[in-house]
Amino acid sequence: MPRFESFVLLAEMRTGSNLLEAALNALPGVCCHGEAFNPALLGYPKQTELLGMTRSARDADPLALRARIVAAPGLNGCRYFHDHDPRVLAPMLADPACAKIILTRNPAESYVSLQIARATGQWKLGDARHRKAIRAEFEEAGFAAHLEAIQDFQIRLMHALQVSGQTAFYVDYEDLQDLAVLNGLAAWLGVEGRLAALPDTLVVQNPEPLEAKVANFREMERALSRLDRFNLARTPNFEPRRGPGVPGFLAAGGLLYMPLRPDVPGVADWLARLGPVERPFSQKSLRQWKRQHPGHRSFTVLRHPLLRAHLALHAVLSREGLAPVRAVLRESYGLPLPATPTAESWAPALEAFLGWMKANLNGQTSLAALPLWASQSALLQGIGQFALPDLIAREERLAQDLAWLAPGAPAFVAEPDPVPVPLAAICTPSMQKAAREAYPRDFMQFGFSDWAQAA
Repeated sequence: MPRFESFVLLAEMRTGSNLLEAALNALPGVCCHGEAFNPALLGYPKQTELLGMTRSARDADPLALRARIVAAPGLNGCRYFHDHDPRVLAPMLADPACAKIILTRNPAESYVSLQIARATGQWKLGDARHRKAIRAEFEEAGFAAHLEAIQDFQIRLMHALQVSGQTAFYVDYEDLQDLAVLNGLAAWLGVEGRLAALPDTLVVQNPEPLEAKVANFREMERALSRLDRFNLARTPNFEPRRGPGVPGFLAAGGLLYMPLRPDVPGVADWLARLGPVERPFSQKSLRQWKRQHPGHRSFTVLRHPLLRAHLALHAVLSREGLAPVRAVLRESYGLPLPATPTAESWAPALEAFLGWMKANLNGQTSLAALPLWASQSALLQGIGQFALPDLIAREERLAQDLAWLAPGAPAFVAEPDPVPVPLAAICTPSMQKAAREAYPRDFMQFGFSDWAQAA
């Protein structure tokens, strides 16, 4: 009889989770239901129902689907990535009858594999004859963000297991080719069946060394040499529980800018007038920069919450990488997101977005709270776990604040925001009220009043 009632495979994209799922499903009485809590799909692409539940029913009550997975015959589970429905993670981690399988991979390998998959559109491979080959382009800032997301998730998992007195079964990507390890996993799960051979329904897509898969490999080597290599293998428990966003920091002339996304237009250009801009940073390289620049100063900029939500909505509608978020907001939550923005279409979209954010920031939706629209107080707490800014400036008086912080520097000139519909053209009392309800902490913490257009 199995020693667990269910299991969860905790992994990330391009770590080999499809291969491990195939191995688990080859064990008699074991069933992995894919990405059951992926906000953009239900288990697998094009699947409309899972254990009798539709995607909309799952989004309304994800714990009901988890209960069905636990109750299904045999030992059932699913794959869970860091950006899946956050409402089910804590219950799964807290449940000692839910086996935790943690699958990891060298972050450089998973990043390159992800770049190749995005470029080719090929996410699984059953026959090498159909393989699409391409060389990836390494981008340092993108890799730094990828690494930080992985580390943040692993820290959260480690902490949850520590405080609850549990352990997990760790599997590395290369272990997936070791039949003895996979059968060891079966023994740990407490199931009687064993694998006679490795699954043959999937094959490794990109078996070449990194040098053969990356177009700018020398640049990648230089970039990785600037990172703390020990963090690639283990994330210690004193790391911030929410990432401070260090890869997005910019420095020039002894000044360090710690932006709260969406960024304030013109600040990066102003910083460039002080000297060459240094970016991206890792936590290691930022510590080195601080030591090399005695007397350095740092700053961040607060924006009014309503304006910030206005800009976040523009980013959601315009950025190619946020297409899955747009789809979930439209299909799962019915937000009236316009394809072509006008004053008439933007106002109801923004008000609906603010209402949805209130639920999202309280952990009541299937999408994780992205830094793009997270509260500024939470983002500042994340930054503060690594480094505290000398100045928390206000956007409406940024020119004066920067003149005080950097006397003698060129004057800062504000640039217009990129949103095609000005907030002043659509702002209403009900919108102001929705902003207060979505960001009550920010209004209290920073003393914001209702938004008013700057003179």
